[in-house]
Amino acid sequence: MNDVQKIIQAARSISRLTALEVIDGIFDGFIEFHGDRRFGDDPAVVGGIASLEGMPVTVIGTQKGHDVTENVYRNFGSPHPEGYRKATRLMRQADKFNRPIITFINTAGAFCDVESEERGIGDAISESLLVMSQVKVPLIAIFIGEGGSGGALALAMGNEVWMLENSMYSVLSPEGFASILWKESSRSEEAALVMKLTPDDLLKLDIIDRIIPERRPDELLPDLKTELIRSLTKWRRLSPVEIVAQRQERFRKF
Repeated sequence: MNDVQKIIQAARSISRLTALEVIDGIFDGFIEFHGDRRFGDDPAVVGGIASLEGMPVTVIGTQKGHDVTENVYRNFGSPHPEGYRKATRLMRQADKFNRPIITFINTAGAFCDVESEERGIGDAISESLLVMSQVKVPLIAIFIGEGGSGGALALAMGNEVWMLENSMYSVLSPEGFASILWKESSRSEEAALVMKLTPDDLLKLDIIDRIIPERRPDELLPDLKTELIRSLTKWRRLSPVEIVAQRQERFRKF
């Protein structure tokens, strides 16, 4: 197994920290909100308000589970349209009340079944991207596991984008890439090398801003909390116009 495959395996591991575990380990007083005010609630997306060393923040994440039962309930971290619309609702609320936004991403992609298409999955993703491009508060996006396709990008248009060292971010899965390009999903290992989906590759390509070394949770989470406080303190010194301009310029260069 090569290094890229090891990262993919680690990113997909059922034992990885979930978004809720990261949120509980970093923030105080997390209050989870539910529903998109249109259709219903999506357990694959969690979000709400919390406190970061006394600073009110909005946190949003794609949630997986540690066993089959929880993963079925969370739809294996693949959101339906209402998940993204819930996230959009929370981001608009954060903008209204001047709360920084932090997202934690671990998804193979949006769930593209017939019902998702009927309820407008493409529209929900595009609306999330539009809102993220316009919010006037700092936004930091952190990949904590898988990052697949537009389903991941829909929560990742941040002023800064970070990745844990054993996470991945790509336009689609290596298996899907191999199936489309070579008509052979068995060539997924070869596809993974071509796709440049590891944190090291993405940092070199200037897609992300920082790689977070992975350690035991009792070491990782306090350090991540410190880095978030430091980064948000820097961003909050800027005006809303400067914050929006930086984010839009960052993504337009691609």
